[in-house]
Amino acid sequence: MESYRVSHDSLGDVKVPQDAYWGPQTQRAIENFPISGLRLPRRFIRAQGIIKWAAAKANAEVGALPENIAQAIMKAADEVISGMWDQQFVVDVYQAGAGTSQNMNANEVIAHRAQQLLGGQIGDVHLVHPNDHVNMAQSTNDTIHVAIHIAGAEAIVHDLIPAISRAEETLRTKQHLWMNVVKSGRTHLQDAVPMRLGQEIGGYVGALSYWRNALQTGVEKLYVIGLGGNAVGTGINAHPEYKQRATQYVAEKTGLPFHQPENMFTFIQNLDAVLEVSGLVRGLATAVGKIANDLRLLSSGPRTGLAELKLPAVQPGSSIMPGKVNPVMAEMMNMICYQVIGNDTTVQQAVAGAQLELNVMMPVIAYNFLHAIHILSNGLDAFTNKALKGLEADVDRITGYVEMNTALATALNPYIGYDQAAEVAKTAYREGKTVRQVVREKNLLSEEQLNEALDLERITHPQES
Repeated sequence: MESYRVSHDSLGDVKVPQDAYWGPQTQRAIENFPISGLRLPRRFIRAQGIIKWAAAKANAEVGALPENIAQAIMKAADEVISGMWDQQFVVDVYQAGAGTSQNMNANEVIAHRAQQLLGGQIGDVHLVHPNDHVNMAQSTNDTIHVAIHIAGAEAIVHDLIPAISRAEETLRTKQHLWMNVVKSGRTHLQDAVPMRLGQEIGGYVGALSYWRNALQTGVEKLYVIGLGGNAVGTGINAHPEYKQRATQYVAEKTGLPFHQPENMFTFIQNLDAVLEVSGLVRGLATAVGKIANDLRLLSSGPRTGLAELKLPAVQPGSSIMPGKVNPVMAEMMNMICYQVIGNDTTVQQAVAGAQLELNVMMPVIAYNFLHAIHILSNGLDAFTNKALKGLEADVDRITGYVEMNTALATALNPYIGYDQAAEVAKTAYREGKTVRQVVREKNLLSEEQLNEALDLERITHPQES
């Protein structure tokens, strides 16, 4: 039988497991919201610890919090930041609106640990109180919103952007390696004019670069944090110097340029920055999903598909077909991208759920926003390491496709006109011949003109303006 202690909050007595660092409000949330088993992630808990650390330091400096209590709270918050007490953050994602239970989970864990550091016992709040001390000058309404910004900014700066850069550099290496390999282009999944494999891969590099740059700019919106706005933006119960000092310490603790908003009430009411950056993450997922789709098509086969590219074989592909190998890393990447798009849809709908002075949907916004960044960061690294780095080209097959491509007739337009070139293409397709063979048989051009017209080096060279 598990032993309990009896704790008390404004609604009455609550049984809490004897060794738990959380308190009665967290316990009520455990019992009231047994929904998914999902918890807000490590980065969010770290962000909560950073906020509580900065708040204690600022409150002590302005004389609102005794120094010994502040130091104990800061020590306990540092332990939360490091991940030492992650198992004590137990509130389900689908919880009380705005994240009051999540905020109190942090307040109670830090208060009880600080109490312990001061020589008291877990469960006693006489030395350090979760509301009066740990939550001093704060509200759920500003701290949960701020935690989303801190966690999102750190995840993008330290996880997602580096993952994009690694994928980008890996593909850039392939781009240079294959710049002299001429292949058939394809539009509408049909043969199109020739291009270079390096150019095709370069398109992927450019897409990743575009979204990396967009995220590097977009993340700056997350650096705006309304810490000190408190319940509705007025900063009730906070020292006039508190918000600026606390914000400064968040910036110092993270090494990122967090700063106060121009309008505190706008910040408290809306999660516009999260909405905007979530859209950028969705945009990246769309681009990455396209790359994964292309690699699945270009590596299809190995005997009856395009098979121009070869993805590394990382695991058996079938439980019934011996020797079958599937593009599993690209498939994984596609699934991640679809999930990220779904996460953003949830964020969009939840952000639209704001009413009057507050958006109470913040927990589900936090989870979906951070989950999208997390899986896309990890997925990109796995995709880069297990697929992109080992990607190979079947140059012989690629070259053979080009020679049989009837879209080569496009290069004849300046010499014999569109209509006659179309007849050449149709004849080549109908009779199973190359465009070059048909032109020779019909004696449409001299050999010199034909070689000039179908010079693949010239055709695939980027046209300079």
